[in-house]
Amino acid sequence: MSDFERDYPDHREAPYFEHGDEPQCNTSSNRNFYQVMEARIERRGFLMGGLATIATGLFGSSLSMLNSSTALAQPASGLLGFKPVPVSMDDTVVVPEGYRFQILGAAGEPISGDMPAYRPGANTGAEQEHQIGQHHDGIHFFPIDGSSEDGLIAVNHEYIEPRFLHADKPGYKGIAADDNFVALDADGKRDDDEVRMEVAAHGVSVYRTTRQADGTWAVVADPRNRKVAAVTPIEIAGPVRGSSHVVTKFSPDGTRTRGTLNNCAHGVTPWNTYLTAEENWAGYFANTDQVDQKPDLPREHARYGVSTNPQGGRYGWHLAKSGADEYVRFDASTKGASAAEDYRNEPNAFGWIVEIDPFDPDATPVKRTALGRFAHEGVVFAPVVEGAPIVCYSGDDARFEYVYKFVSDAVYVPGQTDGSILDAGTLYAAKFNDDGTGEWLALAPGRNGLTPANGFADLADILVNTRLAADQAGATKMDRPEWGTVDPGTGEVYFALTNNSRRTQAQVDAVNPRAGNNFGQIVRWRYANTDHTRASFEWDLFVIAGGKATSALFNGGALGDDSAFACPDGLWCDDNRRLWIQTDMGDIGPDYEGPLKEFGMNAMLAADPATGEIRRFLTGPWGQETTGVVTTPDGRTMFVNFQHPGAHGSAEDFAAGKYGSGFPDYDGSVPRSATVVITREDGGVIGA
Repeated sequence: MSDFERDYPDHREAPYFEHGDEPQCNTSSNRNFYQVMEARIERRGFLMGGLATIATGLFGSSLSMLNSSTALAQPASGLLGFKPVPVSMDDTVVVPEGYRFQILGAAGEPISGDMPAYRPGANTGAEQEHQIGQHHDGIHFFPIDGSSEDGLIAVNHEYIEPRFLHADKPGYKGIAADDNFVALDADGKRDDDEVRMEVAAHGVSVYRTTRQADGTWAVVADPRNRKVAAVTPIEIAGPVRGSSHVVTKFSPDGTRTRGTLNNCAHGVTPWNTYLTAEENWAGYFANTDQVDQKPDLPREHARYGVSTNPQGGRYGWHLAKSGADEYVRFDASTKGASAAEDYRNEPNAFGWIVEIDPFDPDATPVKRTALGRFAHEGVVFAPVVEGAPIVCYSGDDARFEYVYKFVSDAVYVPGQTDGSILDAGTLYAAKFNDDGTGEWLALAPGRNGLTPANGFADLADILVNTRLAADQAGATKMDRPEWGTVDPGTGEVYFALTNNSRRTQAQVDAVNPRAGNNFGQIVRWRYANTDHTRASFEWDLFVIAGGKATSALFNGGALGDDSAFACPDGLWCDDNRRLWIQTDMGDIGPDYEGPLKEFGMNAMLAADPATGEIRRFLTGPWGQETTGVVTTPDGRTMFVNFQHPGAHGSAEDFAAGKYGSGFPDYDGSVPRSATVVITREDGGVIGA
């Protein structure tokens, strides 16, 4: 499997690259997940849980191809009561018979201040500060007084597309602009108001929504509505607070920073606050420091992919014409005599889990550094036990990165425990063994080689360099760990491993695109006595994604017409144990030709964890990623996000006023990410 360690010279040329994906940064010799699985097959001839064969296209000719006859209907389940929808190539939302949907909280919708109206491609930065951000991802509904008809929505905004935000402005309108394009003036500078708008479109939107008399849902003005954006003041808590790693010109004592970036998935604490995860944040910064005309990045920049390009990473915010401090900080080059005089440490203030109290607009958000610094996809809590530690999990969404677990030092006390419990504890990285067992490797001073002699001075140093610590400890390199969830019935943990295309350029062609793992899989693990604090676990694969001949289920079957999918991303188990699976195959449009075409547009499916039955529940419009899912407490209303519709559109089409998708307005204006509200026509529980 050594070929899987190779990558493209330019990672943006790899199949399924999405705007903002970081380059491969893990050069450690730790085994990857495929090597573990291969060894397991060679030793035992099967995978735990009954998965007896794996598709040849995924693991090689030594394994027999799954016969398409195994793609029979899975055992009937009382858990899934809807008729599955077919694969779709249409620019629309498709839900099962007997269901309906509406649009809620699209990008640009006003939520605060004087409620500035959405003007497609023409809003100002000041207006965007009071509007819902762009590119929705993780989402949660916080009921007000336990209501299933009135609550606060918290929704992440993963990134932006400047060409859509500024579509009607000079420098964009009629310009051949792709999703990386930003307009620069003759001096190579950026317009300040455009930067202000982009900064405001990041982060998290919190707004109240209420079910109306006609059954629809609406955004409601409320004092709690607000934005936590890329410039919002945020406290740093935990072991890294006050350390030299986060000393900046803005915070010489290393206790504060500004903003949260690239907010992907999320988590909800047992004390009812919102956690937002900073994922591909490294690409927002530039560091042009050199020695002997070669880049000279500290390890806490290099291991995470901070750009060495003078124009910077994704948007060049540090090039704002005014030179305002809130924008200059995205240049992490050494400029002053000490760290307190520049922003060389600014990237170290990102890559964390951030806690937000949705009910208190005056509460300062907090970065919980004990949970580690990496490309967090989200965070999921194990069921809480009074008098026992808090346990939560997070995946590092990049190729060959790791899965992590945090166990608090203090124990959970209902009504007393708050976010400070997350500031002291032990962070672990997962090692998956060949025999179906696994172990958690402590990332703590003096353990697993994390000593000063090996370059880890103290706990703060370990946490700022979490990836390097996991390298040293010997964790198993995974295929882009995405969302996780916990089955409320069994306590089993599920994690989506979305894909990993790792081939040389010469190996890629339209017919043979699967030298690597193009379709992804879902891994799960369990503990003796369902005790999540244990250091050991047992694991198997719930499903290897793909089509009839390239997929496998733990029960020995395969996916069929109503269940085939690729690139699992979002995962969520509802209170009834339905496992909701969302896909992210990239920015696929109607003209796509390639290995993922058979799966149509990105979709959401529902699974029965006990039987393995899977049914496709919905499909979305062109170019979007299906991501973020939650229901009201009664399970009768579901909120799902569609991110970056139209992102597949070419620069030439944009110049001609063709935007790739009409969603959600279908009036010729630029497409917008939005939340879709799904209900049953008979008012029943979603999915039942």
